Amino acid sequence: ATVAGIVLLASNAQAQTVPEGYQLQQVLMMSRHNLRAPLANNGSVLEQSTPNKWPEWDVPGGQLTTKGGVLEVYMGHYMREWLAEQGMVKSGECPPPDTVYAYANSLQRTVATAQFFITGAFPGCDIPVHHQEKMGTMDPTFNPVITDDSAAFSEQAVAAMEKELSKLQLTDSYQLLEKIVNYKDSPACKEKQQCSLVDGKNTFSAKYQQEPGVSGPLKVGNSLVDAFTLQYYEGFPMDQVAWGEIKSDQQWKVLSKLKNGYQDSLFTSPEVARNVAKPLVSYIDKALVTDRTSAPKITVLVGHDSNIASLLTALDFKPYQLHDQNERTPIGGKIVFQRWHDSKANRDLMK
Repeated sequence: ATVAGIVLLASNAQAQTVPEGYQLQQVLMMSRHNLRAPLANNGSVLEQSTPNKWPEWDVPGGQLTTKGGVLEVYMGHYMREWLAEQGMVKSGECPPPDTVYAYANSLQRTVATAQFFITGAFPGCDIPVHHQEKMGTMDPTFNPVITDDSAAFSEQAVAAMEKELSKLQLTDSYQLLEKIVNYKDSPACKEKQQCSLVDGKNTFSAKYQQEPGVSGPLKVGNSLVDAFTLQYYEGFPMDQVAWGEIKSDQQWKVLSKLKNGYQDSLFTSPEVARNVAKPLVSYIDKALVTDRTSAPKITVLVGHDSNIASLLTALDFKPYQLHDQNERTPIGGKIVFQRWHDSKANRDLMK
């Protein structure tokens, strides 16, 4: 059997009534890391795309910020309260050994997110965060790379990504972004004659043992909007968030189409998602199905938005829109899998 579930919005969790004879026996959370500085490898894209000076961050590119850590402590505290309500842990006590297993991709932002979550959920408790030894490298469980080395699959994957992109209407988003960054005066335009995001061509790639990729305006748009969004979350003064050029919620919505479109194109076609999410699906299936009797009661996994996007598609989740949220896979966002036991019918149920 494979795992099936729904996105559990934690805010709704406490309002739900539990049928008689139902008991929650296992919880697995798949989390995105929390607030980070813009990715270091996007630096050249950011600098090439505007004549404006970017504000400085107090941590290196791609690393979890102090505020990201604080937010994750809050998230851990909230989830601890929910787990206690469900009888999975006792308030004010450290869980018994081997009850909680935390496992993160081996990058600073994912390991640190897991550490802060554990601090918020189980303060003062000796719960380690597991990760592969070599930091700064991708753990195969969380690495959303193409695992089929055939030319036929590569062609199929590229066609699938192009099809996803063709569903999107991004012209308004590109035009607004060009205006915000003053793209006509950017190094990309002046030095490389790349002066229009609207007219630029996107080129997709699906190479063996590499992440699905795209070059062109979609990548540029994603990098820029990601940086603006992170500035806003971090609490930069509003005149420093996109240089004060984003003035309404509607503009944020229009810009967010680029970030969501990038994610959707690369990671949510069924062909690509099933392939790149396979190691993660296998891990979750093992924890909740195959080895459920010996697996920890509570598992916390911390990876990336690409993990969540591909996982949701691979498991045939229905489309969703989060409340008051422009991003489909926001920082610190979690999918919460629950395995319940119905004692009356002696059956396990997944939520």
